Formats: sequence, C-alpha cells, structure tokens
Amino acid sequence: MKSLKYLYREGRGPSSSHTMAPARAATLFLESSKKDSVFRVILYGSLASTGEGHLTDEVIKQILTPEKTEIIFKPEQMLSKHPNSMTIEEYSKDKEFVKSKDFFSTGGGALQGEEEGKDIYPFKNATEILTRLRTTGESYWEIVEKYEGPEIMEYLDHIWSVMKNSVENGLKKSGTLPGGLGLPRKAGSFFKKSKRLRGEFKSLALLASYAYAVAEENASGGTIVTAPTCGAAGVLPAVLYHLKTTHKFEKEDIIRALATGGLFGNIIKHNASIAGAVVGCQGEVGTACAMAAASACQLMGGSAGQIEYAAEMGLEHHFGLTCDPVAGLVQIPCIERNAHSATRSLSCCQFSLLSDGLHRISFDNAVDVMYETGKKLPGLYRETSKGGLAKIYKKNNPAKY
Repeated sequence: MKSLKYLYREGRGPSSSHTMAPARAATLFLESSKKDSVFRVILYGSLASTGEGHLTDEVIKQILTPEKTEIIFKPEQMLSKHPNSMTIEEYSKDKEFVKSKDFFSTGGGALQGEEEGKDIYPFKNATEILTRLRTTGESYWEIVEKYEGPEIMEYLDHIWSVMKNSVENGLKKSGTLPGGLGLPRKAGSFFKKSKRLRGEFKSLALLASYAYAVAEENASGGTIVTAPTCGAAGVLPAVLYHLKTTHKFEKEDIIRALATGGLFGNIIKHNASIAGAVVGCQGEVGTACAMAAASACQLMGGSAGQIEYAAEMGLEHHFGLTCDPVAGLVQIPCIERNAHSATRSLSCCQFSLLSDGLHRISFDNAVDVMYETGKKLPGLYRETSKGGLAKIYKKNNPAKY
C-alpha cells in the first residue's frame, strides 16, 4: 500500500476522477509540449458520459488554453476496458501530428502509472494489521506513523485544516449551486435550524449541515480533500468536526483518527477500487462511511477489533449502491448521500462499541464482496448518468436537455 498522501489529496471539486486527475494529465502532457502547439483531447467512457457535468472539458481547456484545444466525447468507447480513459494529442500550428498519450483516471484523483512511490506498508489487508495489533498492543494510527514517519502527522494536520475550512466555508455560503439544476445551498439553513432543536434532532441537524457544507463546496468547485474522493468528501470531515465540537477532542486526537480512517480507505483502494466509474458509489460513499466509522470508533475509545468491525459495517451496508448522478453533476443524489452516510458512520461506531468486536464477516471479506458487486453493476449505474435517477430526471425534465 502507498502513502496516505495519495489518498488524502487537497484539490478543487467537483470530481476527483473527472476533474482533478484529468487536470493533472493535461498539466503533465503540457510540460513536454511546444508553446505554439494545438491539442485534441478525446474523452472515453464515463469521462465522456459525465464530462460536461463534472467540468472535465472545462478544466482541460483552462490548462491547455481554450482556443487551442478541441474536446471530443466518445462515451461508448473505452481504452483497455477502463471507464475513465482519455487521449491527448499534440499538433503543430500547421496541424501536423507531434505526439499523443493515453491517460487513465483510477479514482481519488490518481492517474494509472502515476509515480506514487513504492509500497511502504508491509501488509496486504486489514486482517494482517489487526493480527499485528493484537500481538503488539499498538494502535492503527501508530502503524501509520511507524511506516510513514512522523512527517505524515504534519501532513494530516494540514489535511484536517483544509477539511475544517471546507466545513466552515460551506456553512457561511448561500445561493444556488452551478450546473442548471437550480439547487439551493442548504448547509447554512440546516445549521441555523439546529440552534432551535434539542437532543438527537439537534445532533442530526448539525451533522447534516457539516456534510452538506463540504459537499456543496465540492459541487461549486471549492477546495476540499478527497476522502477518499471528491464525491464523498463530506462524510469524514462532517463526522470528525461534529465529534470534535460536541466532545471537545484535541486536535491530536483528530489527526490520529484521520490516520486510522485513512488506513482503511487505503486498504480498499489497494485491494478493490474507490472509483464510482469502476464499482459505483459503494466504492466512494461506502468507503467514506467505513473510514469515518473507524475514525469515530477510535475517538470514542474502541478496541482494534471494534474499529475494524465499525469499518466493516460501514462498507457492508452500502453494497450495491449505484452511481447515477443527475445531469452528470455531483449534486443529486451525491450531496444528500454524504449526509446520510455520515449519520450511518456514527451508527456503525455505536453498534460496534456495544459489541465485543467479534463478528463473522471481516473487513477484508467486505472489500472483496464490494469489488465483486461493483464490477457486476451494469455500466449505466457506474457514473455514466444513463440510468437510475439520472434517467428518470431527464425523462421528467426534457426541456433541460
């Protein structure tokens, strides 16, 4: 497994695989291109199907220069059977071919073959880590610090600062989200309404407002952290922000929780996929829920076994979750889904703490089943906006298409 630095990435929304990774591909390609060149970019599969809604074409043009760049969409075609594929071609000013390169966006802002350094963890899965912890008495976060070095905690300190800012910035903003769906921002109003509530209703309203805040920042192209993706970026920050403000945890506690949650997200990324175009939303929001559940369970004093159980429940109860964003935008059902997943994260934490941490299905079992399920989902439910909610919305609103 690679460093957590490649799981937690600071960037701008609305999509890690459709915006951040293509932007980096264009930047890398441009570095070896001539100043007077022109470009032809071909988007395939999911990158083409939801490219306009995810601003894929716009971010590429901004980097390669709009007047020098032609974007071609081929949603029915894929390179090497990968749903997030693209080709960038360079031509001279006289339209003579210079070079081309294929890129594959693998989820969470990563490019296939991109230099992410060597594997730094000697573990293949959660079972191996849990066995180690039960022998040595270490914590998950100590495993992260041991193999990544103390500098990883400094990095996670910065990541937490960005997450916290995305929550607080999102709570302050109002107006309508871009994209044409006419969705108003709701985070601020939820937060204000929470002040009039008590008990569980107040807690739920606060948690939802934090998740909406980050998801709305992402949808409007604001700065967020992939956790593990842009589309699921609101779950973990919402849970950590909520627990910090209600239980007065120290920043050091939050950073250690980020390390633990990241370790479980890394396992999924390493052994399965976190890309909606590959496994549906179970790989995005499902992974985010597992990460948040594990983080919360550690904060609340859970044992190594209880933390693993919380993460397993978070992933298991998202099996089969489809990715069918309306109009290709990271808004419906994505924003609401972040809030629902945040609440489920805390439920998984609570259920696990009630138990002794023993259970029949391991986290690694859940990862395998999620990956198998995701690969068997029809393509129209894997970030193509051709089925489900996207299809019914288009049928009900033909004037918008």
